[in-house]
Amino acid sequence: MSEPEGLIPKHGGYRKLKSFQVAELVFDVTVRFCDRYIDRRSRTHDQMVQAARSGSRNIVEGSQASGTSKKTELKLTGVARASLEELRRDYLAFLRQRQLPIWDQDDPRRSQLIARRCVTAEEFATWTREVHDGRCGRRGQDGQSDGESRSMKSTTSTYPEISANGALVLIAVAAGLLDRQLASLAKAFEDEGGFTERLYRVRSQKRQGGGVAN
Repeated sequence: MSEPEGLIPKHGGYRKLKSFQVAELVFDVTVRFCDRYIDRRSRTHDQMVQAARSGSRNIVEGSQASGTSKKTELKLTGVARASLEELRRDYLAFLRQRQLPIWDQDDPRRSQLIARRCVTAEEFATWTREVHDGRCGRRGQDGQSDGESRSMKSTTSTYPEISANGALVLIAVAAGLLDRQLASLAKAFEDEGGFTERLYRVRSQKRQGGGVAN
């Protein structure tokens, strides 16, 4: 016999969410990026940091609110996704306005960063240094690494170019995870309802079990 359903389900497990982990990394990377490459007195500096923070913190708030409001969880997760899109546009503008290359989707440096599974901003910084120095790559059929075969391209890439494009890769990963999370939350809401429906089910179980519902 299954245990009766509790009124408030488990919630707040955001630390285990991959979307939160990557969004938090995006936040940390963006703070470093803005402090280094964006004038601290400019609105762009504040807007990028706030957008990155929103992308992370709204996942936290949504997870905490999920115990009593699935609707709020959906809304805040959507806000997190929108904040990351705003941040993505700022990074693209940074590259465009400085006439720096925006890496193609099939650029091997993108897949190399994803494969790194960076957890901290320092790990991300290590990757940027390796790309800049032409030391980031795997051995190809000709015996050269991707990094060596691109040595001229890598050494002429600037740190702002590498850092901004790398941040765009992380944002794309976080956005993809949030898209899947939103789809899952929406389906669960359709199938199970929200707090009101849960309250009704719990009260019904109480009545059926002989309990007294106030």
